[in-house]
Amino acid sequence: MTDTAPAPLTLAIFGASGATGKQAIEAARKRGHSVRAFDHAAPETPSQDPKVTHYQADVLTDDLSEDLRGVDAVLSCLGVGNDLATLLSPPPLYSQGTTRICDGMEIAGVKRLIVISANFVEEKNRGPIWFKLPAMVGLHRIFDQMAEMEHNLRHRTTLDWTAVRPGWLMEGPGTDDYTVQADAIPPGMVRSRHADVAAFMVQLAETGDWSRATPAIARNEPASATSPAAVMAEFTR
Repeated sequence: MTDTAPAPLTLAIFGASGATGKQAIEAARKRGHSVRAFDHAAPETPSQDPKVTHYQADVLTDDLSEDLRGVDAVLSCLGVGNDLATLLSPPPLYSQGTTRICDGMEIAGVKRLIVISANFVEEKNRGPIWFKLPAMVGLHRIFDQMAEMEHNLRHRTTLDWTAVRPGWLMEGPGTDDYTVQADAIPPGMVRSRHADVAAFMVQLAETGDWSRATPAIARNEPASATSPAAVMAEFTR
């Protein structure tokens, strides 16, 4: 992220209580932006930061347009859990949820949208065999939703969208040495940090870079984060 202080923005962040959403709020506030934090349920401990306003909304059913009026950009950090029941029948957050966000944006006159997709939408044959099998078997319904989301975005001619494609997401502090390139992460990389993805999304809101494109983001991580045991642990949390 650049060191130059940006003009303050008002950012709407969906999935604000999730791992990436929390990091996006932190990155936005560090950069001086105001945040409208959207979640399906009201937070148990709302932020005391006067520049963070909480909104309760169901992206699958609610009209979001009024709550999006006056926003400069929308960041969708929506995500689903890794439990078996959810993976077998994930809610259509990426497909239908993003569609409703787009509908609300168009009514509210908001143009800029940054969403989280996945590297595996572009390249399902990525990583060692022990990684590909659980990822593809366990998450293929979610990746299909993301592919549908990207397809739908390409037909939204009124929106200035970017679909960020991380690898397998992981915890860890933000860094300055992640790699961004078009469409797919570099061979040999499989992981991306929530904090890096969040900071990159805030940067995109500031700069407008990667308009109507699918930048992929990842980082070389140590074996402790890329081993079979580390990745498999994500399915048991």
